[in-house]
Amino acid sequence: MFEQLKQLKKLQEIQNALKNERLDYEKQGIKVTLNGKLEFEDIKLNPTLPIDQQEKLLKEALNEAMKKIQMTVAQKMQAMGGLGF
Repeated sequence: MFEQLKQLKKLQEIQNALKNERLDYEKQGIKVTLNGKLEFEDIKLNPTLPIDQQEKLLKEALNEAMKKIQMTVAQKMQAMGGLGF
């Protein structure tokens, strides 16, 4: 039981450390902001581009931002000792 409480406390510490993490990614004027909870906080489009190009670039920006924040989260978790499961 005490081991589960320790793991729960460690998980809460990791969540607190990640909630302030932010990642901005921009590609040809399309900008996305993602937080450490993997929630998109902001999306800016480039109105000077045709809609089909905006859609393509937005998809690429979302995917790249997600990959980068997942790497950041994994590195932070590893640095904090992981969850120990």
